[in-house]
Amino acid sequence: MLLGINIDHVATLRNARGTTYPSPLEAALTAETHGADYITLHLREDRRHIRDDDVAAIARAVRTHINLEMALTEEMLEHALRIRPQDVCIVPEKRQEITTEGGLDVRAQQRKIADYTRILSQAGIRVSLFIDADEAQIQAAADAGAPVVELHTGAYADAAGHNERSRELARIEEGAYFASERGLIVNAGHGLNIHNVAPIAKILPVSELNIGHALIAQALFLGLPAAVRQMKETIHRARNEV
Repeated sequence: MLLGINIDHVATLRNARGTTYPSPLEAALTAETHGADYITLHLREDRRHIRDDDVAAIARAVRTHINLEMALTEEMLEHALRIRPQDVCIVPEKRQEITTEGGLDVRAQQRKIADYTRILSQAGIRVSLFIDADEAQIQAAADAGAPVVELHTGAYADAAGHNERSRELARIEEGAYFASERGLIVNAGHGLNIHNVAPIAKILPVSELNIGHALIAQALFLGLPAAVRQMKETIHRARNEV
């Protein structure tokens, strides 16, 4: 199982004081050196954390690859085609939200998503769609030509109590197998941390996890190298128990 580290909130901390530090580029290189399989960053329309120059610098410097999260807009499409990241994950985006609050509605925008997927794929960029573990949305993603889906794990991570968490976990597992049976590569992410990641890591069709906020928070106490290693060890140990 691969681990992508989302470094957005290193930029959040930098921007809070208007300084040049902490450096998202340094965070990306440190995470990569200590076990991250790729670097994820979300260039939001309002540039609330990651900025254009961050994306450009990280794209030039990383030795593995970057996964650029972006909204379904012409501006972001043009930006992705300039930067040419190895992966693009199309996500829903609302200005008023604190973080991404749900999956992309592929069914409602299938034609536009299919067009963006075709354009990005022709440029050599692998496209992922960030969606809820819903069979109709998964099928729409496959029909749109996306090779990858990233299943939104936020409802699982935020579940209140064992029963609700178990229901959400079962929904994600069923969605992962449904997607895999349709030839899709399955990733997962959102709200995962050292305490709740193991059950997701045990879902065999899931091949990659994207983790950001919780890992950067853990890094405040352990340091980023140790936080990356801790997460890698946790997901690998869980996977080996399957």
